[in-house]
Amino acid sequence: PTTRGAYQTLFQNRLVTKQYQAIAPWQSDLVFPMTCRSRIVESDHFMRMCEEPGEPNAHTEIQVEIHNNQFAQYRLTPITGRKHQLRIQMASLGLPIVNDQIYPDHAMNGDEDMSKPLQLLAQSIAFIDPLSGLPRSFVSQRTLATLPVAVTG
Repeated sequence: PTTRGAYQTLFQNRLVTKQYQAIAPWQSDLVFPMTCRSRIVESDHFMRMCEEPGEPNAHTEIQVEIHNNQFAQYRLTPITGRKHQLRIQMASLGLPIVNDQIYPDHAMNGDEDMSKPLQLLAQSIAFIDPLSGLPRSFVSQRTLATLPVAVTG
């Protein structure tokens, strides 16, 4: 508790670099890397946020790591930290994250299907430790599923 404020200040001052991976549809008409800026606010619907016109308060850098012409693995670097920011911005681009049961449409009925996890992974976080001054970096050992292939016919 005595040092919590020092670490909270890092986030408030945007001194923490976070990177995520996500699997979502591929759209060849979009140009990457791209910057996504939007205004995210609470919606009238429980658990959801929404985008609205106005001064952007959410900023994400999006890059493609690999794609198979149907799906892609994206690297998402949020500059800001709004609730559900990555999920909302990807869905608004027409790239809803695989197995997202909230965006773009709320499909949860109270029973989340744990056999189909949301394909969004907090991959790494890095910052200068406010107490020691040393660089700190933490990388997840988890991985996302392999890129799915859409079934036709």
